[in-house]
Amino acid sequence: MNKNMNNIAVTGSPDYDKAFWSAMRGNNSVYDRIEIGRVQDTGTYAVPSPAQRKFDTALTEQSVFRKIASVVNALGSSYQIMAKDTNDLAQWTPENSEIPIYNGMTDFTQLPLGSHKLAAFVRLEEDFVQDAAFNIEDYLMHRLAKNFAKAEDASFISGTGSDTPTGILADTGGVEIGRATASLTFDDILALYFSVKPEYRTNGSWLMNDETALYLRDLKDTAGNYLWRGTAESLFGKPVFITEFMPSVKAGTKPVVFGDFSYYWIAQRKCISIKTLTEKFTLYGQIGYLAYEFLDGKLVRPEAVKALQITE
Repeated sequence: MNKNMNNIAVTGSPDYDKAFWSAMRGNNSVYDRIEIGRVQDTGTYAVPSPAQRKFDTALTEQSVFRKIASVVNALGSSYQIMAKDTNDLAQWTPENSEIPIYNGMTDFTQLPLGSHKLAAFVRLEEDFVQDAAFNIEDYLMHRLAKNFAKAEDASFISGTGSDTPTGILADTGGVEIGRATASLTFDDILALYFSVKPEYRTNGSWLMNDETALYLRDLKDTAGNYLWRGTAESLFGKPVFITEFMPSVKAGTKPVVFGDFSYYWIAQRKCISIKTLTEKFTLYGQIGYLAYEFLDGKLVRPEAVKALQITE
């Protein structure tokens, strides 16, 4: 059995679950019972399967990108995305004529996935942790999910692909430019919308920050009517997602992105793992928790998502 899959089976056991959370409360006598979940290169321990599910749910709630991207579990030591780059067309075939045979495997481009390490740290009062009434599992999973979500979203937008995922705004591997303008107008937003092919507009979404959204909401026609009509949650009938990690409107930036973000793939390479840091914070009566997740992210079809570029 694959070692990763074997670990997942073991970390789903009630005994592992009980021992893991006992260790997280500072009980050093139970580590032999969770040794199977040890991640050798970090010295951390894989969280139990029920906790992983809580973490995944909380992470999706906190993260903008995990709501609109495709998340795949790629837990093997090596993994490649098979990205389809061409558009299939059915063909009319006359009666008794030869049926065309198409070799679809030539359509695919292999995109290698990395395994980038993301770390988060939480420190808690020891008395608080050891209180039996304190639900340490729920607290840690939600607290870590919030921390990881912010770091993930920042990288899924601006990551360079070097020690981080490749973000949608990366110069290499990022989105295509759908519209370039020196001064943002509502006509530019309309042009960006129609620069995306209809097949990608169907499930399209907008991505921008609050400052840009307010700028667009304030635009009016010559009669004083607001151009962005309806609710702030949609534009041209497509949902608007707000994130602080998108740049504002200024020269050289890409403040608005539109398209089908399901073509951005988030690859989970390992389950979240945690270790306690007790000795370092003993004098303060605290326990530290260091957590890691390993993941990558790539836009597998750049034409599916396009950006508005503010020229220099």
